[in-house]
This record gives sequence, structure tokens and C-alpha cells, in this order.
Amino acid sequence: MIGSAADIVRQIGTGARSAASVLAETKALIHTRNPDLNCFTATTFERAAREAAAIDALQAQGKPLPPLAGVPYAVKNLFDIEGMVTLAGAKVNASNAPAAADATIVARMQRAGAVLVGALNMEELAYGFTTENPHYGTTRNPHDRTRGAGGSSGGSAAAVGAGMVPISLGSDTSGSIRVPASLCGVFGLKPTYGRLSRSGTFPFVNSFDHVGPFGASVSDLALAYDAMQGPDPQDPACAQRAVESVGTAPALPPGIRIGILGGWFHEWADPMARRAVQLAAAALSATDWTELKGAEAARAAAYIITGAESGALHRPRLVEQYGDFGPASRARLVAGSLIPSSWVVQAQRVRQAVYREALELFKRYDLLIAAAAPASAPLVGQETMEISGRSIPTKAGLGVLTQPISCIGLPVCTVPLWPGMSLPLGVQLIGAPWREDLCLGAARALEQAGVAKFRLP
Repeated sequence: MIGSAADIVRQIGTGARSAASVLAETKALIHTRNPDLNCFTATTFERAAREAAAIDALQAQGKPLPPLAGVPYAVKNLFDIEGMVTLAGAKVNASNAPAAADATIVARMQRAGAVLVGALNMEELAYGFTTENPHYGTTRNPHDRTRGAGGSSGGSAAAVGAGMVPISLGSDTSGSIRVPASLCGVFGLKPTYGRLSRSGTFPFVNSFDHVGPFGASVSDLALAYDAMQGPDPQDPACAQRAVESVGTAPALPPGIRIGILGGWFHEWADPMARRAVQLAAAALSATDWTELKGAEAARAAAYIITGAESGALHRPRLVEQYGDFGPASRARLVAGSLIPSSWVVQAQRVRQAVYREALELFKRYDLLIAAAAPASAPLVGQETMEISGRSIPTKAGLGVLTQPISCIGLPVCTVPLWPGMSLPLGVQLIGAPWREDLCLGAARALEQAGVAKFRLP
């Protein structure tokens, strides 16, 4: 691995390394490791060379360096990259015109000095949890090539997990940052709904879509998160909030009250996932169990809203280009387009009720802990998984613990644990709206305690 983002910035600042040399090392790693994993669908090395040269010129002139100076990163291929077609993992998008400009947060990463090295594989149209893409191939888990990387941001998580880049960007609608972060053993941040701009990203479900970073450390997440913050009139859902910097070393203030989510979140976690939660809770001195009683209803509501919104979005192209959609996503989109409007109205009512329940919980707790995935990474092509003695479909089941939180838009930091096994499992650190600082602070506390950690394969 080329090092953490914080290390790279420091070394370039002192002249110990150049941005060009970091880029050369990154290219070598991608050429060596990507063929086995299939993380990248395109590289942007010419652009990266220009960006690295600009950083080296600043350093040579003794000028102040931006906060991510020379740090390589890559983005899920639903982010607009100027001059490239935005695929969103879909053949149906391949004939679109190239993007005229970068997505807002890609432009913000560039202004912060980060160096873009490519676009990353994902589930078709972000609809799924395994990144077994029928058009661009399967992304494999860096810790076991026979297993999946999770999805839909599988390429983003696996690229960091394999040490090809210290930071990547993904999106999370139903768990698409948290599930692959959990399965690939990396840190991931899903901010509060509306915290980061989605302008210039291909939509999946507008009322659920979030964007956020993956990192090999909490400080890397925090650096990227700070760089991407800020209001954006191009995304109506983006909150008009000033940047609330967390810095490179977010910390938990004293007296934090932490609840461990039981009920649904315990029932749908296998023994190793439960063990991961226990380890995290013990390290944070959390002993109080609680419940989000509406979790099951929230997951059902998420399914209905997701299906209806995505089905409506893609209905015209389903009529005109039916054969260009993969069979699985095509079936889900057609089914979603047929959901009665009365169901959607009721689902939105459920969503609001569970959100109010969560706000009541946050009167008693500052943070909540739950497993991020019900089990470790399944085998590629595995159709079902066993959880608590029940067989559930893998592609849908991987989101059983993330969808209830997606439905109500709370901020979550996922941290990688290794609960007595060779494969990682993540834990969700869930905050009240706009409290990303506490999520990241708890993540850093677990990292400093050695409980949450990044491991190269």
C-alpha cells in the first residue's frame, strides 16, 4: 500500500515524496492487483498526471498545499468525470454522451488536491448488494477471491481493501457503502441525508441516495469528508449547512451515552456479527441494550419506496431498451414500476413514524451500535445465506441491517472488525442527524483501541 492519505500529505509537504512518485506507485499497484479483483472499469492516469504535477509545482514553489495534496483516489462509476461516460454500472448508459463536468464532490476533491485515478465497478444502476455486474463483471473480495465484495459500491470498497488507493467515493441508498465496507474490511461513512451534494451523480432513489467516502483509516475518511462538505444549489436535497470540520483526529467527548441495538438488529446477525458488536460495545464501555421497534417496518417501507422511485425513473428506457438491462435489475425495475401509489403513501407514513421513534431514542443515547452485515462475505454466485437458522436470498439479505437506517437518513460510520476469523465484519456506529462528528469519533476510539482495524490481504 502507498500509505494513508494523512501520511502522503505529510510526506509530500516535507519533500520526502512527490505527488508524481505516489501516482507512479499507485499505477503499479492497480496494474498488479486489479486484474484479480475487477475494481476499475476505467483509469484516468492522464488526468492524474496533470493533477499530480500541479501539486508538485506548488510544493516546489513553497506555496501552501491543499489538505489532500497528492492523495490518489477513485470513484464509483456513477459519479460524473469530465470527458467520460457515466456508466452507473449499466450497458444502457454506455452510449450516453461524456460528462461535461465533474460531479460536485469530485470537483471539491480536486480542489482539495486529491488525484483522481479512475472509475470503479458497481452493481448495475446501484440496485443490489453483491456487485456481480452482468455487463462489467464481478468485483471480488480482496481477502478471498472466491467471495464477493458486497455492493453496490463493491469496486470502491475492494479498491481500498486491496491497498490500491487510500480513499474512494461511493453511494449508499440502502446500504451500499456500509455493506461492502463491512465485507471488505475498510472504513466507510454514510453521512446524514442531504449532508453531501449528489449533483453530477447518476440517481437511484432520490429520496434515499447518499454519497460518502471509504478509507483505510478514520483520518482518511475525515479528510475526504471535510473536503466534500458544503451547500450546493445544484442538489435541492443538499442542506444549506456550513462546513462542520471534524479534522484528522475526531474524538469522542466525555460522557457519551451509547446504546446497543437489539431486537431486529440482533435477530438478523449471525454469531460472528454478534461477536463483532460485542467487541465494539466493550471497547466503548457500552452495556445498555435498546431497540428500534420500527426497524422491520422501515425495511419494508424502504423496499416499497426504492422499487417505486427507481421503477418510475427507468420506465421510459425499459420500454425502449428492455434488452439492454441485466435480467435481475430489469425484473426489479419492472416490478417497482407496478407498485400502487397507495402503498408508497403508506410507506412514507411508516418512514416518518420510524424517524420520530429514532429521534426519541437519541434523547437517551448519543450513538447506537449495530452490525453492518448479517454475516461475512458470501461466495460469488451464492444464492442464499443462513441467518439464525433461516435461509434468505443473498442479494436482498445482505441489506437487512442497513435498510432500516437508510430509510430514515441517519449518519453512520462503518468500522472493520475481525471477530476471530480470517474475514472482516463491520459494525455500524449510528448518530443522530448531523452528528457525523460523533460517528467518526467513536470510530477513531475503536481504531486507537486496536478493535477496529484495516488489514491488507
